[in-house]
Amino acid sequence: MPGEFIGYLNGSDPLYPYLKNEIFPQLGCSCPQGIKVYKTNGSNEVYVYEDASNSQRVVGKFFYSEKMKDWDLAWKRLDREYRNLLEFRSYLDPIYHYVAKPLGRNDDLNRLLVVEYCYGEPLEEIIIRSINNKDEALLFGKLKALAYFLARVHNLSAAEHTADFEKVCQYFYTVLSQLESITDAGEREYIASLCRQWHDDPLMWQDREVLVHGDATPANFFFGDDIHVISFDMERNRRTDRMFDTGRLAAELQHFFFRATGNIQEAEKYIGHFYWEYACHFPDREKAFESITRRAPFYMGMNLLRIARNTYLSLPYRRNLIEEAKKTLYKK
Repeated sequence: MPGEFIGYLNGSDPLYPYLKNEIFPQLGCSCPQGIKVYKTNGSNEVYVYEDASNSQRVVGKFFYSEKMKDWDLAWKRLDREYRNLLEFRSYLDPIYHYVAKPLGRNDDLNRLLVVEYCYGEPLEEIIIRSINNKDEALLFGKLKALAYFLARVHNLSAAEHTADFEKVCQYFYTVLSQLESITDAGEREYIASLCRQWHDDPLMWQDREVLVHGDATPANFFFGDDIHVISFDMERNRRTDRMFDTGRLAAELQHFFFRATGNIQEAEKYIGHFYWEYACHFPDREKAFESITRRAPFYMGMNLLRIARNTYLSLPYRRNLIEEAKKTLYKK
């Protein structure tokens, strides 16, 4: 389901003629029976709109809302995601890869961006199904497809200059500061000292800057048949180290297996497979794999800390994530 059904869009709502006359006609729809509205479960003001006569759907994301009342900042965020979608789409393999196409933007309607509604099975559901059914081949296959998707975008968007690892470390410190309620000052200083060790490692400064998804979590990737990958939510695209995506995905795998099995090590074979498949898209696969795996612990540890910020997780589990992050970040 696209979300919680909350009713039909009122014909007197200014959004109605915009969707009916400018958006849905792009899909061959005229909405003769009205437009259904669904509220998604995400943190943003995101809705799914459906032509009631044929179930064709679009997604509307409002950047100005009760949660974000800065009109100018909302415009900047809208403009950023719109441009990100266009750029990210330009690097994809048109046969196997897809990113939701922007169908329109309306600055006056609460900074609205409308994109295609994408169908597919979310990676988060695939991971859980693989664990529950002990179906290793399922997850191996989808991670191979995702490795190709990310490697293509990263490689085609690579700049001549190297990524600024200083900015990544600043993000690390921001994440760490958000764990103040479940850590003490001494522990945070210890974790910060681990980051500084990585900061001083020349290897972390040697890879070229690339365009990354920026929020490479299992919820943001859908899969179709074979190696077809669909993605969306490009608001956090940025230019940085490719490991910003691949390390986050690896930490998410650790998190899913840790919660499901109680053993974080269960994810290791899948992480190694993902990195190996990613490395195959370089001229020297073994050299690329070595570089990736040497830098990966920093990004994986940072993202375990990022996941530990989530208050919907139990406090003991969040603490376990922090302990695992410290082990991962420790440089022998």
